[in-house]
Amino acid sequence: MNYLLYGVEPFLMEKEVKKILVKEQIEEVDLSRYEYGIDSIHKILEDAETMPFFAEKKGILVEEAIFFNRGKGTEEELEELLTYLKNPNPSTILLFLNHNATVDNTKKITKAIKEKGVLKELTMNNPTREIEEMFTGYQIEKTVIHLFQERVGDDLNQLQEEAEKLKLYKIEEKTITKEDVLALTTVTIDTDIFRFIDYIIQKEKEKVLIMYEEMIKEGEEPIKMIALLASKFRLMYQASELTRLGYSQADISSTLGVHIYPVKLAIQAGLKYNRSLLLSYMKKLSELDISIKTGKIEPVLGLELLLLEV
Repeated sequence: MNYLLYGVEPFLMEKEVKKILVKEQIEEVDLSRYEYGIDSIHKILEDAETMPFFAEKKGILVEEAIFFNRGKGTEEELEELLTYLKNPNPSTILLFLNHNATVDNTKKITKAIKEKGVLKELTMNNPTREIEEMFTGYQIEKTVIHLFQERVGDDLNQLQEEAEKLKLYKIEEKTITKEDVLALTTVTIDTDIFRFIDYIIQKEKEKVLIMYEEMIKEGEEPIKMIALLASKFRLMYQASELTRLGYSQADISSTLGVHIYPVKLAIQAGLKYNRSLLLSYMKKLSELDISIKTGKIEPVLGLELLLLEV
């Protein structure tokens, strides 16, 4: 059986791979790992065509399988892969991992996967359910789950790490409370920067101050915050403009040289606001940076004035 998994959530990708390996009864020792770009399709297929030595089946996992996207992969590579997919080795389980939001469904190799394998998009349709699964075996109220997500953000890998920390802390009681979440989880500017930006743009000063004060308590430097805000406003502007021009998330990621997950978040955030508003904040942050570097204003005061301006 051949599988093509695609999506921008590494957590969901890893979870689905584990499920497939269990279903296909493949142990880690019988799994070979490759990465397209480092390993050639020819090398991968040579392995796929050989029989397993100590088990009935073996697995081959191929990271960065971008040849399922438009314009990727050479003609020779695609033909060799298509030939294999038409008559695959029944003893080999091939798992192609594509960390993009879309694949090209018009390509022959994508159609071949659909016909003789499994093509699956991995998206986070219900983050609350994913978080509930992370706390399986523990008592945790929905209001606490919402608080947990609000503080940690939407990155499932980060959510998993923070969930494991809470579970270890309450391993005896098996009950996680609001107080536990507030005590053990941290809000950082990297965790939920676009929500912070929403609060700034929408002039929700109380929420801005709560997030800002927590970041300061956690040792975030105002200079770092200013630089990060500037880079995210720029990414929001660029990603939303390219989206309006018809670029896909994968194209934008490639064009800007930014991983597709922050691109996805930037598009979602940027499309909510008009270009002139985003440009105005980019200008304000640039002017603040110049004022700090020329000694006209202290970083802490400058950032606070920007965050609280009416």
